[in-house]
Amino acid sequence: MTLSPDTARTWVDVDLGALVDNARTLAAVCGSRLLPMVKANGYGLGAVEVATALERLDPWGYGVATVEEGAALRSAGIARPILVVSPFVPDTTEPYLAHDLRPAIGDPTALAAWRGRTSRPFHLELDTGMSRAGVRWDDGDALAVMRGLLADAPGFEGAFTHFHSADTDPASADVQWERFQGVLSELPRRPPLVHAANSAASLRGRCYAGDLVRPGIFLYGGAAGGPEPKPVAAFRARVLAVRTVASGETVSYGATWRADRPTRVATIAAGYADGFLRATRSDDTDALPPRLIEIGGRTAPVVGRVTMDMTMIAVEDASVAIGDVATLYGGLVSLDQQARAAGTISYELLTAIGARVPRHYRRAR
Repeated sequence: MTLSPDTARTWVDVDLGALVDNARTLAAVCGSRLLPMVKANGYGLGAVEVATALERLDPWGYGVATVEEGAALRSAGIARPILVVSPFVPDTTEPYLAHDLRPAIGDPTALAAWRGRTSRPFHLELDTGMSRAGVRWDDGDALAVMRGLLADAPGFEGAFTHFHSADTDPASADVQWERFQGVLSELPRRPPLVHAANSAASLRGRCYAGDLVRPGIFLYGGAAGGPEPKPVAAFRARVLAVRTVASGETVSYGATWRADRPTRVATIAAGYADGFLRATRSDDTDALPPRLIEIGGRTAPVVGRVTMDMTMIAVEDASVAIGDVATLYGGLVSLDQQARAAGTISYELLTAIGARVPRHYRRAR
């Protein structure tokens, strides 16, 4: 068997056409222009490749978390507006200007610093209940100072808030939206761009659409309520070894799994250093669903602890052999199913994909 170097071990197949289709679906539901989140290297799948694929949908711009992420998009030729959604720190003004990035400003000191240095666009962040960043909706003193600074600010392009539970508690989004609108009504003027909706809120329709929506996980194949997204990432790994473990023998570190009968065990070339998380179900509880991996057209359970570079599965198919391809998620086992079994969320699985894992792209047509 002759394998190419980047499929000899583990890799991720990324369907950019599915990503674009997911973006089209979301845009049709909410009826607003897109500001896709491509932070954390496009949720682990490649920010430049994701942004390039989404260009055909004419998004307003892209959202990143750091100046460095914005600079990487600029270096790749992305010319649309780029909003850095992490709070602006005045000491970083020069890199923002050098790469033509929009800051997210959520306190009077930062706003005064930006205004004192430039008239370029910025977005005001309002904290309506996330309690993470932005000026609080009920902080009268800070808002009074901000209103004064905003009155004649030529760069006041946008205002936004962030929903904390639109996917699990829709009523909470109603409360936050009302708070958001209340603050907006008291500003010296409404900026041209108002945005609040993440994937889950966008999929509720036009109620939170504003001028822009900021979809993330739904684009990348993660469920967010409403229609099911198309799978985008298929995480694959080769079988490295196969053996029969006798009844009573154990597998992997800590000997936490013991065979109750002779069991055929395949070792696949993906571990927690590749993004297949170790911290999963407790050894003494069945509270979480079993971790399953697709191989040979069926699923097989993980046995023993996931190691740094390898994972073991119990296979019933005697034909499973070294070199066969297993799919950890993105096939019979979905991204969200694998995340639930790991006791986490789809976001973490995608962003945990290791730097050593090649990404293979199926281009959008």
